Order: sequence, then C-alpha cells, then structure tokens
Amino acid sequence: MANFTTHIAAGTIVSGALATLTLAADVVAPENLVAVTMVGVLGSVLPDIDLKESRPSRAMFAGLGVFFSFVVLFAFALDYSISELWLLWLGTLVGVRYGLHAAFHRLAVHRGIWHSLLACLFASVLTAIFFSKLLHRPDGVAWLAAGFMAVGFLVHLALDEIYSVDVMDTRIKSSFGTAIKLIDRRHPFATGAMLAATAAALYLSPPTKMFVDGISSQSMWAGLQHRLLPADKWFGLVALRKAGPASTLPPAASPITTGSLPGQAQPVPGAQAGKADGAPGPVVTTVPDAPQAGAQR
Repeated sequence: MANFTTHIAAGTIVSGALATLTLAADVVAPENLVAVTMVGVLGSVLPDIDLKESRPSRAMFAGLGVFFSFVVLFAFALDYSISELWLLWLGTLVGVRYGLHAAFHRLAVHRGIWHSLLACLFASVLTAIFFSKLLHRPDGVAWLAAGFMAVGFLVHLALDEIYSVDVMDTRIKSSFGTAIKLIDRRHPFATGAMLAATAAALYLSPPTKMFVDGISSQSMWAGLQHRLLPADKWFGLVALRKAGPASTLPPAASPITTGSLPGQAQPVPGAQAGKADGAPGPVVTTVPDAPQAGAQR
C-alpha cells in the first residue's frame, strides 16, 4: 500500500485543485474554503485509522480527546470546583486518546470496513453533520465539505489499489481488491454496524437542496469555462497563439445574394435590359450603403 507521505501529498494536490475551482466559482467564502480544503486532506489519510500504529490513527484519537475533553469542561463548568474540572478534563482526554483508541483497534481490522465505499459515505455524511450542527455553517458549505471528504477518501483507496500492482515485477499482490470494495464481506458484524451508523447519519444530515442547486447551476459552470484559460497572456507575459485577425476586406461576390451588400449595383429606373451576344447592358448606378457605427475602424 502507499505510505503516509504519498497519501498526504496526493490528498493535498487533489484538494488544492478542487479548492482552486471552488474559489474561481465564487460559491463559498475564503474562510470556509480553508476548512473545507483541510477536510479533503484529512480524508486522504482517514481510511488508515484502522491501522493501530499509524499516524492518522494516533492523530485522530488525540484530536477527539482534545475535543471531547473541552466539551465536558464547558458542559460542567458551573457544577464543579476547579480541581474537579481539571480531573474531568484530564480524565476525558486520556480516556479518549488511549482508552477509546485501544478499544477501537481491538475491533477494527486493517483493510476492513474502513477501506470501503460504505465507510466513505459514512465519513462524508458525518462531515456534513459536523459542519452544519457544530460549526453552524450553511447547508451548502456543509455538503461541500462532505464532497471534499469523499474525494480525499477515494483518492486514498485508489492509491492503495494502484500500489497493489507490482509493475516492475509484473505481478499483482495479495492485497489487490481489498481497498476499493462496497462492503467488507469478511466481517459482517462490522459491516452491519457501519451500515446502521450511516443510516443514522443520513437521518441527521442537513438538507442537500442548497448544495445541489449550486453545483447544478449553469451560470457557475459557464463562468468556470470562461476562466479556465487566460484571455490574453499567461501571467501577463506569454501571449496565447490565436488565429490571425479577421480580414477587413468585404466578402467576395456570390452568385446567390440575400439582403443588401455594400456598393451593390442597382438599375436606373426606366432602363431596358441589355441584349445577349455582347449587347450593352442596363445603365447602372452604385448606391453605397449607409455607414455602420463601429464597423471596420
């Protein structure tokens, strides 16, 4: 499988590219975009939470310990003395960081349910709930963060599958097929628990209308297409190669004409049509068109 550095690098590149598109589309405030981008990077290492000694696992449970310790502290701030609050805060921090970490890894199996599309859906919906309910961000921002989480998660699974193929030795490793899967058939209990957690998360998730309306906006995609390439020069220095300037000469005469043409010959009233075999034609006079504003300056 890919190592931690590779996952972080790939997640950062993909999340940065998505953040650039999001910023160009002007659909989210910059201060929200920073947090959303970090979620994408987090998603690129999250599947390895089931690896006990991995940095993602230690970092996540340390973060959860800090978060829940302060939740407990603020929840009981008026009920206990300072000494008791210190004990509550420290006990929660240690309990989550080490106790919950150990209990989780007694049940979790590497390349198990956390390396599945079901886990990707659960992590994405949980991200939307976190942004909406705890950070009080708009529903559109919450689901945008969920999208970044899903992309980062899928990048991790794809890299693990790619690294399961030994190109130099032209063989497929035994780990091939264990990263990208819908569910974990080897551990039905874990799959059932993840399925129940995903259903509960979907029930608690914010509405998706704002996000769907924004992502399906034709004007937004038209604006992105317009801004995809520079209009004149790259970084104001290198000019784009374009077709030559349109000719200012009038178009060549055509045997079939419609409408009025500049300098079109019109017969003088009362003149007779010329005869065949070299007979002189009708007397004509040239009536120029009225000049058009802004034409051929």
